[in-house]
Amino acid sequence: MNWNEYRDGVRTGIPVGLGYFSVSFGFGAMAIAQGLKALDATLISLTNLTSAGQFAGLTLIVAMGTLWEMIVTQIVINSRYSLMSIALAQRMGQRIGFFPRLFIAFFNTDEIFALAMARPKALSVPFMLGLGTLPILGWTSGTLMGALAGSVLPADIRAALGVMLYGMFIAIVVPPAKQEKPVLITVILALMFSCCFSWIPALKSVSAGISIVICTVAAAAIAAALFPVAEDEEVAQ
Repeated sequence: MNWNEYRDGVRTGIPVGLGYFSVSFGFGAMAIAQGLKALDATLISLTNLTSAGQFAGLTLIVAMGTLWEMIVTQIVINSRYSLMSIALAQRMGQRIGFFPRLFIAFFNTDEIFALAMARPKALSVPFMLGLGTLPILGWTSGTLMGALAGSVLPADIRAALGVMLYGMFIAIVVPPAKQEKPVLITVILALMFSCCFSWIPALKSVSAGISIVICTVAAAAIAAALFPVAEDEEVAQ
């Protein structure tokens, strides 16, 4: 173990760890508001480390969705990590063993991927393990603190936390939607499809998990057709 590389990774991951703590605090509090136990919410964060996947999963749990709906939803939401892992593997300056490969794949989130790819030097296993340490601790401890706080809050405040998910997603989506037309169109399409499943009588019987998958795939497919990314632009990114 190259401890210098590990410490470099830990220092690089400090902002992500702090950010994950604040976001997962909201997840923990919302999980309690939806009826989950603090231990259950903490274990979800410890074993998943995926914000969008966890929030969508919590929605399905509350809606009593089936296991297959959960599986398909998570595959659709988290499929991008497969491509991100391939890109990381191409930047590694050494062969990756089986267990380090599993750990790196586990904490390969959007933010960690961005920090890793921005590093000018070749990536190493110690650096990647250090990069993932604080985000894992921040995400798990934030969930625990939020769940414990939610457990002692009055019932009316816990009920109000149920809208926190929507507020966080709005805060994430609105800034890029204001700057980029493709993002705005994708959001509008997803909203329209979601409204169809809520208001059209023939579609109301479709379960929450299946409707999430259909809205996600349909909006993404139409946006990809309307706003294709040129190959040279894709390479530059």
